[in-house]
Amino acid sequence: MMVNSSDFDREVEVHWCPGCGNYPALKILKETLTDLNITPNNAVIVTGIGQAGKFSHFIEGNMINGLHGRYLSNALAIKASNPELSVFAISGDGCTYSEGGNHFLHTMRYNPSIVNIVHDNAVYGLTKGQASPTSEIGVKTGVQTLGVYNTPFNPIAVAIAQNASFVARAFVGHAEQTKEILKKAIAHKGYAFIDLFSPCVSFNRINTYQWYRENTYYLEDSYTPFDQKEAIGRALERSKLPLGVFYINERPTYEDNIQIYKNDSRPLWERDLSKEKLKTLINSFR
Repeated sequence: MMVNSSDFDREVEVHWCPGCGNYPALKILKETLTDLNITPNNAVIVTGIGQAGKFSHFIEGNMINGLHGRYLSNALAIKASNPELSVFAISGDGCTYSEGGNHFLHTMRYNPSIVNIVHDNAVYGLTKGQASPTSEIGVKTGVQTLGVYNTPFNPIAVAIAQNASFVARAFVGHAEQTKEILKKAIAHKGYAFIDLFSPCVSFNRINTYQWYRENTYYLEDSYTPFDQKEAIGRALERSKLPLGVFYINERPTYEDNIQIYKNDSRPLWERDLSKEKLKTLINSFR
């Protein structure tokens, strides 16, 4: 069965602000799934809360909205229940790095084969523009009227330090390059993290499309993403922000390690339910 990009169109009104970076991000995801012939039936979009969290409403396929900052645990459970599914966990920098900070860290440790796309616009767009964990020092908002004074969170450096198995950064203004990075993430076996620069045109007038074009560059073709120390060094660069795949650390996945698949590769939904065993389990908690 050949997949068309229109197969992922859902007949709903898309209500992001005109010019929002989520529009090209949605287009990039649809085109990438089409290129890889991943059907809506085999894709699961798991989202958090925020403007990026609306992704699951605007793309055809299986979907679930998680609690604010807790969407990654849903994605892990779905992948564990049916490893055959292509699971995409999508939310923003606020939901993932602030409310969901602990889930972000521990999902790296578990290493499920999911793709985690974090729309990083350095602001809370849904709740009218207060600073997010990635906002730069000195940025003034309607809430931080005297300017941000907290050190910005560096998700790339943290992910590499945590030995996440795939760490990348992309920009929605570069559609073709972002599609290639996303394809590499999908092909990777294990947790694949992409920090995606996605401008908020309504509440962040600093980190604009033009700003990202002028303040980013791509890692060289000669760069190899297997040296953790070198990868962290590149992640700490601030004069210009590198784009591309920073780090790959191939290791057993969560699905490889859990006991339910040691002797039986069938996903859980294909197996017979033993009501007697279930009853015994329930009674053991009494």
